[in-house]
Amino acid sequence: MSRTRNTRLEAVIREWGLSQRQVAARFRTVAAENGATELLRYDQSRIARWIGGATPEGRAAHILTATLSRGLGRTITLTDIGLATDDTGDPMTTAWSVDTLATLATLGSTDMDIARRQVLAQSAYSVAGLALPPDSWWHEAADRARTRKPLSKHTVTAEDVTSVREMTAFLSRRDQQLGGRGVGRAALVAYLRTDVAELLAGRFPTEALRQDMTSAAAELAYLAGWTSFDAGEHPIALRWLTLATQLAEEAGDAPLAGHVLRAMAHQAVDLHQPHEAVRLAEGSLSSRRYAEACWREKALLGVVHARALAVAGYKKQAAEVLNRAEADLSRASQDGDEPARVWFFGEASLAHETAAALRDMGDLKGAEQQFKRSVRTRQAPFKRTHSVTLGYLGEVQVQQGQLEAACATWHQALDTMTGVQSGRARETVVQMRRALGPVLRRGGGPAADLDARARAVLADR
Repeated sequence: MSRTRNTRLEAVIREWGLSQRQVAARFRTVAAENGATELLRYDQSRIARWIGGATPEGRAAHILTATLSRGLGRTITLTDIGLATDDTGDPMTTAWSVDTLATLATLGSTDMDIARRQVLAQSAYSVAGLALPPDSWWHEAADRARTRKPLSKHTVTAEDVTSVREMTAFLSRRDQQLGGRGVGRAALVAYLRTDVAELLAGRFPTEALRQDMTSAAAELAYLAGWTSFDAGEHPIALRWLTLATQLAEEAGDAPLAGHVLRAMAHQAVDLHQPHEAVRLAEGSLSSRRYAEACWREKALLGVVHARALAVAGYKKQAAEVLNRAEADLSRASQDGDEPARVWFFGEASLAHETAAALRDMGDLKGAEQQFKRSVRTRQAPFKRTHSVTLGYLGEVQVQQGQLEAACATWHQALDTMTGVQSGRARETVVQMRRALGPVLRRGGGPAADLDARARAVLADR
């Protein structure tokens, strides 16, 4: 049976100016970032087949649009490359226009067991998913929620809000201890899609109570997104973070919306989308999101903005932004402001983010000092983040030629990872082995022992 040549895809690839072999290599890189191991063997023959009219299977089409979008610096949709008549099937293209209760119901049901894997198999983290809504959406969000008709007969009380916040605090602590792949994540999503969804659909005696409940739900949706991010499930993490932003805006909680946008910027940095990260970070700092935040929150927003600027190549601007963030942090210390949020970042986490920004700016010595500060000040139960910080610290140490210190740090990181199920923690072990490669080829004894231990950790996970 003859196929119709896909001239749209052919034209987009021609515009990029790369050969089919080069496009296939970029495709495999994006596939690896999204955990699509089944696509890592795709080569130029697959690209040729798609141009010839074959239809990509599973999530290959979404990986392809993400690859092309990154290469051309603009959003490429399935329609643009002749693989759909419209883009209504892409959940991220309509995410901002769908009612939040409907999103919570569908996303909650798909983020469970087999159904979750099916969604992940048909999607990819992409530039298209990072598009923010127009200004009018932000202005109208609270009004839309305020006029929503109740779907449940339950009358929401202050005790209901307290219960949601207590559960969020408990699940947040569990995430810090066990990582985003821990069993607590299933409980988190189940609680969101049942109890919390019903409360949001209930009757609110006052506007203040509606705002409090919606803000509490937004924090829990943020936690669902963050655990997905930590587990390496980036497409679904982006959907949870988008929902958290929507709920925060419906609650009129601008600082929380800014915090979630900061998390989206952090994710974009980690997934090599620096310019999108800058845009998201700038969004987190705009208008009331920064103005109404406490000084410690402002410092965190600024640090992530600085890191995004650094990875995008704007080193001078990054240094200026980091200085402002440090000034905000000093004011926090003077004023003693302590936000009562479960996602509150203390000294250890701020030092970790500052170190990452300095590392990306090329200041390895400064990064080492801040990573050490983070290690020194972090509370004992936070095993997941602690292991990641130690992994990063060892990396900057070995980059400075401090092999013995790096090995000691990395052994400590592996000790801390016991019982932790985290995609980010696992990635630090992968990077650890990569950094040890040149040393092992020279026959390094301590490095060989560490590498053997790292291999065993990866095999166990």
